[in-house]
Amino acid sequence: MSQSYLWAPPAPVSLPVRGRPERAAVNRIFCVGRNYAAHAAEMGHQAVEKSGGDRPFYFIKSPQALAPSGATVPYPPGTKSFHHEMELVVVVGAAGFRVAAGEADRLVYGYACGLDMTRRDLQLAAREKGRPWDLGKDFENAAVVSEIFPAPGVILESGAIQLAVNGEIRQKSDLGKLIWGVREIIADLSLFYHLAPGDLIFTGTPEGVGPVNPGDRLDGAIEGVGTIALTIGPAEA
Repeated sequence: MSQSYLWAPPAPVSLPVRGRPERAAVNRIFCVGRNYAAHAAEMGHQAVEKSGGDRPFYFIKSPQALAPSGATVPYPPGTKSFHHEMELVVVVGAAGFRVAAGEADRLVYGYACGLDMTRRDLQLAAREKGRPWDLGKDFENAAVVSEIFPAPGVILESGAIQLAVNGEIRQKSDLGKLIWGVREIIADLSLFYHLAPGDLIFTGTPEGVGPVNPGDRLDGAIEGVGTIALTIGPAEA
């Protein structure tokens, strides 16, 4: 007997995969905060000290926050400080719980370029009051992701990452500067969640984050992974 619903369930959320006709269904979107020392500094924080017992910290974006590369998205409501954050995205392709760092490669299906778009004023206001960041981080079109580059079992440890706004380079760094690398992130996150195929992990942004305005064009790239693009449209009336 088929199940009936009061209203239609949400449509599946998915991403294109380079070289394959199938799309990849998206499950959850995890994000690592302050994972480049220079970005932590520009946000007014000291870099974490692994030897001091620090560990990564996370926030989550809803699958409904996903937007495809190449989209034009409206300037979001409730903010006057809409910021870009260019990131490497890990695409999980196998289930795992309490995974050792040395075995993290078996969970990697591939990678993508991501833009963790942020309502910075709302994030900072919440931070100052010790409140959750949801209004600043989890909203429609806040997780922009490129097509997936399949690389099963491959752990990226270096590679140029950059973002330009209207042709001007804003962010430029290397994946080798991640405080917590791909193996460490997967191992740590799997202590708290049963990771599953379709989970996306935004690994953190380098320094150079800043505001964008209606009409701006964003173009990013990660060496060996691909490119991403976004246009900021006017605010909704």
